[in-house]
Amino acid sequence: MTDSLPRLTPSTRVRRTPFSRRVEAAGVSAYSIYNHMLLPTEFRSVEDDYRHLLSAVQLWDVSAQRQVEITGPDAQKLVQMSTPRDLSTMADNQCYYIPAVDENGGLLNDPVLVRLASDRFRVSLADSDLLHYYKGLANGFALDVDVFEADVFPLAVQGPLSNRLMGRVFGDEVTALESFRHRSVQLFGRATTVARSGWSHQAGFEIYLEGSEHGEALWDMLSDAGADLDVRAGCPNSIERIMSGLLSYGGDVTLDNTPFEAGLGRYCNLSATLCLGHAALAEKSRPMRQIRAVEIPGDPLPAIGERWPTAGLNHGSAGFITSAAWSPDVGANVAIGMIESAHWSPGTELVIDTPEGPRAAFVRSGFWS
Repeated sequence: MTDSLPRLTPSTRVRRTPFSRRVEAAGVSAYSIYNHMLLPTEFRSVEDDYRHLLSAVQLWDVSAQRQVEITGPDAQKLVQMSTPRDLSTMADNQCYYIPAVDENGGLLNDPVLVRLASDRFRVSLADSDLLHYYKGLANGFALDVDVFEADVFPLAVQGPLSNRLMGRVFGDEVTALESFRHRSVQLFGRATTVARSGWSHQAGFEIYLEGSEHGEALWDMLSDAGADLDVRAGCPNSIERIMSGLLSYGGDVTLDNTPFEAGLGRYCNLSATLCLGHAALAEKSRPMRQIRAVEIPGDPLPAIGERWPTAGLNHGSAGFITSAAWSPDVGANVAIGMIESAHWSPGTELVIDTPEGPRAAFVRSGFWS
């Protein structure tokens, strides 16, 4: 008898995407469930996908980044109530990475906010049901807004050759975009937002496809245009994102953490009362634990399915590891940990309680890329 993991039972509660058939034809080998939707997590292998991402161009089905649209005279007021990042100078062609917090300063989500007009915003969600929070605030404070899930499906184009591919399809005006800026293009007869963004530190874009019926046509258009660029289906890669220090909401950080514990203090303006959690955040601006890069030498460890307790050399608790992956470039396991302040100094030695037994590790001065 061989060991095997339980299978995932198909259900209409777990939604497919406009790109799912193309993803499956490309040989997806693993999925995660993200915002009640399928999110590809592996194709050939995590390491092979990583190598290709660093050298070519990939199409990522990230439709699971559900789009909450907020429109109306009080749209900016509603979004500002949820985030300590000051939105007052945000331009109509900008995207902002925002910590969304509750009244206690706990992280509800860390989405990308896309401003389309002074009275129209889209919130590109990490993995939590922030739609209900916005609806609750809008109703409770009698705000003049509409809040709904838009029929919009992000497709990311990531990798060093993404500029060449996007230039062929959308022209120089798109490739000239600065980081976290967006513009509107005509696609299948509709105005479509394209942003210079993505969940990697490689060059990249996100296309916010309007209308699910056009998903396969868009995928085929990009695949055909990038045939000589070795374009492949890909997905957010655990090696690349950990080395880049990109956080996974629900994994690395949760509602139990503040933006300061998540290392997002630079997005918190405490000089003005901007959000409902302002007072709580002001009291918690000096965290006693915080996200840190941790390196674990030795053989590759299994994929992390639960937090790994972490101790200092004196055997006292030092926190826990939230994400880990074997890096072929580093030749060690790279990890993200929520580490207690007594262990923040670079080079501090730790002992990680892994599924394969205790492993020595050390805190780094920063992430790898």
